[in-house]
Amino acid sequence: MPAIVVLVKHVPDTWSRKALEGDHTLDRVNVDSVIDEINEFAMEQALQLRDDNPDAGYRVIALTMGPAGADETLRKALAMGADDAVHLLDDALAGSDLLGTTWALTNALNTIAATDDVALIVAGNASSDGAMGALPGILAEYRQVPALTGVRSVALDGQTVTAVRETSAGRYELSAQLPAIISVTDKAPKPRFPNFKGLMAAKKHEITVLDIAAIGVDAAQVGLAHSATAVTAATQRPERTAGDVIGGADGEAAAARVAAFLADEKFL
Repeated sequence: MPAIVVLVKHVPDTWSRKALEGDHTLDRVNVDSVIDEINEFAMEQALQLRDDNPDAGYRVIALTMGPAGADETLRKALAMGADDAVHLLDDALAGSDLLGTTWALTNALNTIAATDDVALIVAGNASSDGAMGALPGILAEYRQVPALTGVRSVALDGQTVTAVRETSAGRYELSAQLPAIISVTDKAPKPRFPNFKGLMAAKKHEITVLDIAAIGVDAAQVGLAHSATAVTAATQRPERTAGDVIGGADGEAAAARVAAFLADEKFL
């Protein structure tokens, strides 16, 4: 059966105070974590593609890689309407960099492909915690399939996927043959809200859990100790201070101060 796999990520809530561990990895324990908002857009796009092509028989599968708590993100995806969910869970994956993460995910996709024909992989354009935006492209290279990235709308017609990308430079109409990868922006259709029935079904749904042995990945290929990149130092961002307020009854003096400030900052 053909499948659309949506990559979802369990990330610290946007409003949580972020902190680093001693090894400079993100503290994911002492924060509230949620499904990354951009992944909700990706899930919505996948659900619309499934619903718009009923004769194709697509199943939507949510896939995440993360610690035990990441199953909450998968249940949110299930509540939205995903048909199934897969959790790649293994302590050896902790601290994996972009290359290690993508390698683990492509092998998890291979495992899914053993039972489902993975026709399309949908991701967000960048995660809110890493903000690199490179995973879809690297995944396409690993899998040797085309990638339509940073798009706002997607459509399927048989074995062809089309998409629209809009940037400051213009509007681009893209197309590729399946299998393919797409990444969507927050300009894509807004995510639906799960209904009560979906929420209750998601609570009972059995999530498939895979470790690295199940996907054929060696521990020496993933994890912090084997990452190709490393953070060696980090500095806390200084607290924001109040700016200078220029005003008063003397308009000419205030204008002169504004002009002087702009000149000092080389804006003039």
